[in-house]
Amino acid sequence: MQKDLLSDFLHLYHSLGHRRAVLAALLDHFDGDSEQVCRSCTSELRAAGLDHHNIRKIRARQHPQVARDQAWAATSRNHLVHYQHSAYPELLRQTKGYPVLLYASGNLPLLSEPQVAIVGSRNCTPGGAQTAFDFAAQLAAGGLVITSGMALGIDAAAHRGALHAEGKTIAVTGTGLDLIYPSANRELSAEIIDRGLIVSEFPLGTRARPANFPQRNRIISGLAMATVVVEAAKRSGSLITARLAAEQGREVCAIPGSIHNPQTRGCHQLIQDGAMLVETPGDIVGGLSGLVGFVLEQKFQHSESRIESLDSEHQRLLEAIGYDPVECDILVQRSGLTIDKLSSMLLVLELSDLIQSAPGGCFVRI
Repeated sequence: MQKDLLSDFLHLYHSLGHRRAVLAALLDHFDGDSEQVCRSCTSELRAAGLDHHNIRKIRARQHPQVARDQAWAATSRNHLVHYQHSAYPELLRQTKGYPVLLYASGNLPLLSEPQVAIVGSRNCTPGGAQTAFDFAAQLAAGGLVITSGMALGIDAAAHRGALHAEGKTIAVTGTGLDLIYPSANRELSAEIIDRGLIVSEFPLGTRARPANFPQRNRIISGLAMATVVVEAAKRSGSLITARLAAEQGREVCAIPGSIHNPQTRGCHQLIQDGAMLVETPGDIVGGLSGLVGFVLEQKFQHSESRIESLDSEHQRLLEAIGYDPVECDILVQRSGLTIDKLSSMLLVLELSDLIQSAPGGCFVRI
């Protein structure tokens, strides 16, 4: 989405109070064109179903949060991903009440990679933390992205396990991405941004509130093909994530534990209710072949359509970049382009989500 169109979308998003249903219905009425909505007269907006209160907000000057969002997204590794964006994950788009806007920091293409969520108790036992770490490490080493909520306990152990295995991990938070919660995970969050991705649907400046975390859980389960619960009490928030995963048609897995440990009773309840009992990471992978294929197929189709929309010159440059980081000087040699022409073409490819910048002034094909 071009800068001006993104500005219009953000204005609508914040003016309507982040209400997905209202915004989605409004955009559907105008064929997804946020610019047309912002330029429409009062009678046209009323015909689209808006009341006087919301029309007045849209017709007012641009919402002050828009400039804040755009300044944040202009910083390296920060992204705004609206529901029409090519990077928006297809699995999440299939869920009921999916967020229309995601704030993301880090490696954006991970959103559409095959993911497994690992969640559990904040007050876990050392054994539970080790189990989460080990499962995450082995699944990540096998190429799956580990998704969790960056809470203390099981969540943090899962993120660390994935990073330890040199794998990828996504943290879905219940605050704005300019705020780190819990503060004890500040160092972990920095490492995730560097090597993985942090995601939130909450606008910048949103502080931690109890109601935010059940809401963010639907994103954790919605991104993943399966949700694995490690140590959860009977009233654990992890059971909300598991329930949402089941409602979204995803696999729910639970790791059993001692009958004497109150932190495993939620897992045992899930198993009694039909969740898959898992003892090894292989148990999880065995039931996911269909969804893995779907995710990879969707990713391939979206990438192919973006490539086909390029002219031949941009396609040749894309081939010259390849999948290993390459410096601009090397690309000048490979392509025969001037540095000015190369820079403008690189920008087009980056905005098309076909390449991304890498350390040292390099670029790499996604």
